[in-house]
Amino acid sequence: MNLLTVSGPPSSGKTAVIIKMAEALIQKGVKVGVVKFDCLSTDDDLLYEKAGILVRKGLSGALCPDHYFVSNIEEVTQWGLKHELDLLISESAGLCNRCSPYIKEIGAVCVIDNLSGINTPKKIGPMLKSADIVVITKGDIVSQAEREVFASKVNSVNPKSTILHVNGLTGQGAYELGTLIYKEEEHVDTVKGRELRYPMPSALCSYCLGETRIGDEYQMGNVRKINLENEG
Repeated sequence: MNLLTVSGPPSSGKTAVIIKMAEALIQKGVKVGVVKFDCLSTDDDLLYEKAGILVRKGLSGALCPDHYFVSNIEEVTQWGLKHELDLLISESAGLCNRCSPYIKEIGAVCVIDNLSGINTPKKIGPMLKSADIVVITKGDIVSQAEREVFASKVNSVNPKSTILHVNGLTGQGAYELGTLIYKEEEHVDTVKGRELRYPMPSALCSYCLGETRIGDEYQMGNVRKINLENEG
């Protein structure tokens, strides 16, 4: 079974891209399944079901969805093997620009859209910087010049990645993405012992642990203060 991790900022078009890519692979006889990681709520599982794709969802609640992903990805892998999938896709909410749900030697795709802002690529962090493939969406809404400038910004952040333009509505580019990520000869039967490509934040502050009161006396653990002395 192939395992693929897909992440990206909210509303960048991850689900739409995955569905179009999965549909192209299913036509070639590849059995595809998806596990969607999100925070409080998602209806994306209904979209996958409508497309005929086997899906499960996991909601992290008060936890960081990427930490939740790491804590559950081995169980997810075994679920995919149980259902005899050829390709299992993990879709993560991608809400934290400091985290990265990518595993060494496991395919990693970051989805980002042209409308997110010209400086967004350098703000995202390891979620973009450590991806194998960067998919840029919503190119039909901007000009060719804007698409090229945005792709150049992505390339400056992650020059080793393959950049693809995919239309989540029409599916243009989805077939090419599928041919890049699915490798019939590869087989993952466990992720135990594998390592993340980038470490998650390990330090905690009192607010991570449920504190709601404001003030120095309530701030413990990893706390960073802003420097307001040097103005201008």
